Amino acid sequence: MTDAPKAVLEGGPDDLPDRIVPLTAPGSGPDIKIPFRGGYEHFRATARHRETTEGQLPVYEWWERTEVPG
Repeated sequence: MTDAPKAVLEGGPDDLPDRIVPLTAPGSGPDIKIPFRGGYEHFRATARHRETTEGQLPVYEWWERTEVPG
């Protein structure tokens, strides 16, 4: 088990495989970008937290999808 900080994701595709994800390194921006089905799902931090099986985690909400060119 890792001590790396994690977040819980809300919204976005119903079939997104993971809803608890590691947070990126500090200074890399306020968003989480998840590769999924030939594009990226973007999640932004909220002021909320949720109790999960991994403890209380910050909530990130889905706000957009971008496509990978190609």
